[in-house]
Amino acid sequence: MSTEIRQLLQDLRDGKVSVDDALLEIKKKPFEDIGFAKVDLHRKVRQGAAEVIYGAGKTPGQIAEIVRAMVASGQERILITRMSRDAADFLSGRLADSTDAAGGKISFEYREEARVGLVGGIPSPTGGGTVLVATGGTSDIPVAEEAALTAEILGNRVTRLYDVGVAGLHRLLSHLDELMSARVIIAIAGMEGALASVIGGLVDCPVIAVPTSVGYGASFGGISALLSMLNSCASGVSVVNIDNGFGAGYLASMINHL
Repeated sequence: MSTEIRQLLQDLRDGKVSVDDALLEIKKKPFEDIGFAKVDLHRKVRQGAAEVIYGAGKTPGQIAEIVRAMVASGQERILITRMSRDAADFLSGRLADSTDAAGGKISFEYREEARVGLVGGIPSPTGGGTVLVATGGTSDIPVAEEAALTAEILGNRVTRLYDVGVAGLHRLLSHLDELMSARVIIAIAGMEGALASVIGGLVDCPVIAVPTSVGYGASFGGISALLSMLNSCASGVSVVNIDNGFGAGYLASMINHL
């Protein structure tokens, strides 16, 4: 059962909300049809996290309208992935004089390296441990930041460990304390994608491997790293799609909140 419904039922039991108010919350429409999109307003009730906006392919105006619908429904925080600078500037202007459902000012920030927009800021961590995000090289950081920010906006404490690839294994081994104490690790690498196997052989927690499209011609835009990670001999390693930092951060959050 989702945290929101459980809390609502507890508030009803404790007399903090009336039966009518509780019924109204449950009866609120599950989605809002705004023509070009049907905004899923019950995603957080069903899955524990609100709908995430995939910015690529959407116009700045479309993104702004989806955000408006989510804010109006009471959504406090919204994650927008693969967002362009133009879309971020447009949304920032639209939100400048807007208020949330409680009448407060809406905050928005854009992290250009990760191409991520954050409405409502980063919450305090609620997960049971730490999500560690490691990269093979500096070129993998944009994907890593998408993963890290996704995990953070979903309520996780994140440790970043960048440029610790197998070309200089001593760099990784100098951080064994952080690796061993993590609840879940996201291993991000291009080229031959060996980092996930190395980390998987060192730790006792789940490892989520993210192949990136970083590499020379025979890496085939990340397919070489993807196949290496899928064929990892280390136990406990799962793999998401090429450059899918969001998918890794979301899964890591689910594991960390179990």
